Amino acid sequence: MSANADTAAPTGRDKPAQGKERSDAALGHASQNTSSPEGAKEKGGLPKGWEWSPLGKLSNVVRGGSPRPAGDPRYFGGDIPWITVGPITADKTPYLRAVPQTVTAAGKERSRFVEPGTLLLTNSGATLGVPKITLIGGCINDGVAALLDVPESLKLYLLYFLQTQTERLRGVNQGAAQPNLNTTIIKDISVPLAPNDEQRRIVAEIEKQFTRMEAGVAALRRVQANLKRYRAAVLKAACEGRLVPTEAAWPQKQIATAIETMDQGWSPKCESEPSDSDTTWAVIKTTAIQNLRFLGNENKTLPAALKPRARLELVPGDLLVTRAGPRSRVGGACLVKSTRPRLMLCDKAYRLRCKPEVAHPAFLELVLNAPHIQDEVNKLKTGISDSGVNLTQKRFGELLVPLPSLAEQTRIVAEVERRLSVVEELESVVSANLQRATRLRQSILQKAFTGGLLS
Repeated sequence: MSANADTAAPTGRDKPAQGKERSDAALGHASQNTSSPEGAKEKGGLPKGWEWSPLGKLSNVVRGGSPRPAGDPRYFGGDIPWITVGPITADKTPYLRAVPQTVTAAGKERSRFVEPGTLLLTNSGATLGVPKITLIGGCINDGVAALLDVPESLKLYLLYFLQTQTERLRGVNQGAAQPNLNTTIIKDISVPLAPNDEQRRIVAEIEKQFTRMEAGVAALRRVQANLKRYRAAVLKAACEGRLVPTEAAWPQKQIATAIETMDQGWSPKCESEPSDSDTTWAVIKTTAIQNLRFLGNENKTLPAALKPRARLELVPGDLLVTRAGPRSRVGGACLVKSTRPRLMLCDKAYRLRCKPEVAHPAFLELVLNAPHIQDEVNKLKTGISDSGVNLTQKRFGELLVPLPSLAEQTRIVAEVERRLSVVEELESVVSANLQRATRLRQSILQKAFTGGLLS
């Protein structure tokens, strides 16, 4: 069961009031003796009429609570929205509209209920420091803090300011098993407080610029999706004889007929750190095997006390297939086109070496990544849970694949590489512009809270 808000998100300052509020006039008299946010002092302080105020003077900061034990039907599965870190950090929008989980009335008694319109801040784990205004009333867990009694006119101003603090807050308590922001840390966050009218204009300008930027980001996402579809179409056409002129109908044979050897690797207990040295042995992780891409830096260092198994060392020309792990990753295939020495195959992957008179490994790499062949591979996986499935050697060896002549395989590989090189260039440009949009977002916010956005 999920809980959601049926009403549209309020915009700007036209949002319903929430509970007890402080007057706007009171906000202009906060102490200036608090410390500035990270980096603010180097920027030369605040514009005229602005002042620093600790967040604790602008709101009543409280933490949520989590009923124990987790999942107990006495506390979970009722009709009260259960607000946790996941839904808050799922996107960059200012508002929380729905959550997938609920609690009972008994669970509510062991948590903290907040009203719609409350400003929230994640305060625990790797994704702490993310603010969000909830449009639904619900109970917040112990990974979420609530900022109560915030005037409506100040909520979005504080939300956007807190977005500038996320990375800094994640540096608090580094080294702890679970990074955490207690209420004291949150209350001590210094807010650069502009005069009331300027606050409203700053929020309006942020939202105007974000709207323009997000339209551009959406267009880039569409380009990404189209490139992904084009890549899949090229691979499908390549495996169906529609990409280059063909000599004759292609035979469909079991992939085992094209494989000379199929090895399974070794997964000893390794160091947690990767090896970047050519002189140190390491074992690849399954994340090294991406579709059409081998990532040799995804490895774990072999302890010095263990003797390496040289026969498992990867060399250019090895075709790798993930055999065990999450359903979405099993069956992924890539060709090792180049690699550093002393890198070994892991136990959760197969290494295929092709019969040179039957198949080029580069052609089989394309075949195994074609969408319709991937669909067939999915049917061969065994296991109940999506988090852990297997692809046995026997079942994989029975996979039917097209096997044209070696000459045709060579022409197909060359044409696919030509087309996909263009795709990769475009994907690189799109990715660079998406990263630029992320930096631009932070630049807009930094200007907003140092007085530079309206000038």
